[in-house]
Amino acid sequence: MDVQFAKRVAMMDSSVVRETLKLTARPDIISFAGGMPAPEVFPVEPLRAAADKVLRTAGRTALQYGLSDGVASLREKIAARHRAAGMPCQAEDVLMINGSQQGLDLASRLFLNPGDLVACENPTYMAALSVFRGYECDLLPIDTDEEGMVLEDLERKLAANPRVRLIYVIPTFQNPTGKTWSAARRKGLLALAERYRLPVLEDNPYGDLRYEGEDVAPLRALDTSGIVTYMGSFSKILSPGIRLGWMVAAPEVLEKLITAKQSTDVQASTFIQMMVDTYLADNDLEENIRSLRALYGKRRDLMISAMKESFPKAARWVRPRGGLFLWVSLPDGMDTTALLPRAVEEKVAYIPGRSFYAGEDVDNTLRLNYSNATEEQIVTGIRRLGRVLCSHLG
Repeated sequence: MDVQFAKRVAMMDSSVVRETLKLTARPDIISFAGGMPAPEVFPVEPLRAAADKVLRTAGRTALQYGLSDGVASLREKIAARHRAAGMPCQAEDVLMINGSQQGLDLASRLFLNPGDLVACENPTYMAALSVFRGYECDLLPIDTDEEGMVLEDLERKLAANPRVRLIYVIPTFQNPTGKTWSAARRKGLLALAERYRLPVLEDNPYGDLRYEGEDVAPLRALDTSGIVTYMGSFSKILSPGIRLGWMVAAPEVLEKLITAKQSTDVQASTFIQMMVDTYLADNDLEENIRSLRALYGKRRDLMISAMKESFPKAARWVRPRGGLFLWVSLPDGMDTTALLPRAVEEKVAYIPGRSFYAGEDVDNTLRLNYSNATEEQIVTGIRRLGRVLCSHLG
């Protein structure tokens, strides 16, 4: 069939994500590829009880259309949680969305025109790169080090590229590297964004999953001029299947985000929002998060220990203080994309690092997820992967 697609379709490359999800669905593969939470800790019974309570006590309301900005009591609970963590926030500052992936799309609708530039960490979240490319935008990769974006590189590139219209960052337990920005870097980024009058999109799906060290204030908590739009999600602390996240923004930005959402899906599910609202009222979310931290922190440590035993001596990795990922760098000349089929033959999978780069392809890196594998799978899978890597190096 001869169909003429829009130009932007050529920019939509979902092959890596699609193939990754296929690997995670194969029962014979130990997959460290997807960023999936551990299903055994999903609060199934508390959510079932919350759903039942909503349908018994407010079923007709739950099954009806609702406001585009979301259920008021849920937005207030989210705002209160942010206030407790030091971020000024009121219920009217919060918009409920269908996962933070929708937030990326709404922000792109709001801030970007075809041909604009998005400044981002290099490497960064590959699905965000796909969204920005889908809006026919170009990417401006910014160098990073152990403290976050290198501000000298950001300033130099902002000065040389007037087409930049948005800065996208994941400052806490960054995907894919697991790095966390220092407070100084966060303040420096805000100063540059204010100077160049650029909006900042802060993606924070992993911030609650800290296993060691002290919390660092999100950019939104440091923002005094309203330039930061913040995205949060229940996917990593409750369940990804409920597809529920939120955005926090200045009033004039939030109003436009609501309008953009009305033209896409009108609203997030009233029933799901009321179920989560009821769950939060009847259960201790913080206790659930503490359980996740204990489990994932243990799995992180086990994976690192297994890597020390099985990986080539020349391999290097970032030890994250939280989040879901380990970022591995191998010697120059190794190609983790080319090695993936060999790993799959050994019944183990990962994400090649090339998919996360906004600039030139870098072939010698890979990302591993430790949250969605049992302890036995971690030990076995890392041993298998180590054999593949070591055999390639000879």
